[in-house]
Amino acid sequence: MRTTRHTPESAIHRPESVLATNKVLRNTYALLSMTLVWAAAVAGVAMMLNLPHPGMLITLAGFFGLLFLTHKTADSAWGLLSVFAFTGFLGYTAGPIVNAYVSGLSNGTELVMLALGGTGAIFLGLSGYVLTTRKDFSFMGGFLMVGILTAFLAGIAAVVFSMPALSLAVSAMFVLLMSALILFETSRIVHGGETNYIRATVTLFVSIYNLFLSLLQLLGFAND
Repeated sequence: MRTTRHTPESAIHRPESVLATNKVLRNTYALLSMTLVWAAAVAGVAMMLNLPHPGMLITLAGFFGLLFLTHKTADSAWGLLSVFAFTGFLGYTAGPIVNAYVSGLSNGTELVMLALGGTGAIFLGLSGYVLTTRKDFSFMGGFLMVGILTAFLAGIAAVVFSMPALSLAVSAMFVLLMSALILFETSRIVHGGETNYIRATVTLFVSIYNLFLSLLQLLGFAND
């Protein structure tokens, strides 16, 4: 006589961890962790050597050039080398900026640590929300493209025409836009919209990088 084994109802409906089932997400977070440590190390060296900021033109050329290279090589082994070149360059550009706050303000170190803590809290909070709820934020794609382009052009105008008020507004815009980009990209990975972990890492890294610098500028303004 054959007996039938019944699976507990709780086991049937128990959701599996997104990290446990999504290989792209695991690889993205692993590579993102390594690139963040690498960029921080490069920034630290730039600060110790008191290296000057490369300037807006070199920064833009390096950013878009290495970003293009990373996306072109993302499907090959060269993609890993490209992503470390890209994130290392951004780490170098951040070093002189952080150095200016640390050396120029009496509480500069505290402001930098506060910006780092705020960036980490925002990233973990938003990522955790998407991973827990599995909500689809793909509808934000068009809004993000227009918003980031607008903020980018406004940021250039603020630098060229020396407009501190506009620069402050751009920083506030970038905090909101980068937070939304974290939601958007994490959602794409979870729902299969992004299947390349190198491209996903670059998007999340740029979000964290811009979020940190924007928070730092806002905190510096509040301190003044």
